Amino acid sequence: MTLAYLTTPLIGIVGTGVVGQFGDAALLGGLAAGAVAFDVVFTSFNFLRAGTTALVAQSFGRNDAAEQQAIFWRAVIIAVVAGILLALAAPLISQAGQWFVAAEPRVNATLDAYVRIRMLGAPFALINYAILGYVLGRGEGSFGLMLQVTLNGVNIVLSILFGLHFGWAVEGIAWAAVAGETAATFVGLSVLARRFAKGPRISRASILDAQAFRSMFSLNRDIMIRSFALLAAFALFTRQGAQFGTVTLAANAVLMNFFLVASFFLDGFATAAEQLAGRAVGARYEPAFRKAIRLCAVWGFAMAGTMTVLLWLFGEDLVWLIAAAPEVRAVAMSFLPWAAFTALSGVLAFQMDGVFIGAAWSRDMRNMMLLSLAIFVAAQLTLAPVFGNHGLWAALHLFLIARGLCLLAKLKPRARATFQSGAAAH
Repeated sequence: MTLAYLTTPLIGIVGTGVVGQFGDAALLGGLAAGAVAFDVVFTSFNFLRAGTTALVAQSFGRNDAAEQQAIFWRAVIIAVVAGILLALAAPLISQAGQWFVAAEPRVNATLDAYVRIRMLGAPFALINYAILGYVLGRGEGSFGLMLQVTLNGVNIVLSILFGLHFGWAVEGIAWAAVAGETAATFVGLSVLARRFAKGPRISRASILDAQAFRSMFSLNRDIMIRSFALLAAFALFTRQGAQFGTVTLAANAVLMNFFLVASFFLDGFATAAEQLAGRAVGARYEPAFRKAIRLCAVWGFAMAGTMTVLLWLFGEDLVWLIAAAPEVRAVAMSFLPWAAFTALSGVLAFQMDGVFIGAAWSRDMRNMMLLSLAIFVAAQLTLAPVFGNHGLWAALHLFLIARGLCLLAKLKPRARATFQSGAAAH
């Protein structure tokens, strides 16, 4: 799954690199702002992936194959309905994004074009969340890698074709993303349809069970609030960068790709924590739960340190590769150290997120994220006016560290309550 997630930030790097070749800071800023508007909406729906992973992993721990399949189809139903509504709401989402970013007119025009196109693929994007959630819940990393390579491979190839060769710039990047989501959906559904045909038969009534849907919505509601709060922090980061000017906005967009590289790299270990913690909770076996936390933490911190060193050493080369505008390169270089160290600041948050999602401790995860967001807002309001963009990056680091420490403080009491109740039930 580390390999699978590593393909995702390549999309951002390629997209930013393609648009960067036009040498127009307004296009780069518009792409960054459009991506934030899109991500605020879609990461808020990440509960379809995370919630499905948690529920499937726990059913896997109980050896309940029929319920695993039913969970998947419930997630697909939610994905289709929500995806259609999002596609219809594209103009409103674009207007909200323009109002929030409050950038110059050319940036807003680019944002509008990007969001309207990307939202056409909303149903496919959300169905892919359900597919990936089911696959990860069962621990099928190879299948997950294949799906991500299909989605991101099509996206990257078509981004270069549409964006550079056809000269569509940001619109080409958006159409490439829609094509990638569509291709991955058809590949994933075709594989799972053949698998389910050989597995246990489940009735429509079982899939549409009201109590099961209520449980799923309760879990998903908390994860959705948590995801929205996370994206709100990054949206506020982008908005504040825009207030420092279009060049700073573009430079921060270039550097945030470094954080995305590190974060998706670490997501492989967070996903392992989801799977292993979820199975252990489903089986009510505490030794496996403790071992999963220890192994994922050790490997996660080792990988975060490695990523920090690599980004520090090769960051200048990456900036020159991605951004063609000299003024954007100059500003990005001055803030490079802040971006390089985001891997170490955020690694504990990634690991704890994985554990809490897999164990379905969604209420604690939601509350600690809201607390961390409040810390970020306070830090941004305090530091950014005094230290400018340096203060903004410092606030981001405080946010990442707070997320990890807040969840860590909740880990022991929550685990004790969960496994003691399980032992009593047995």
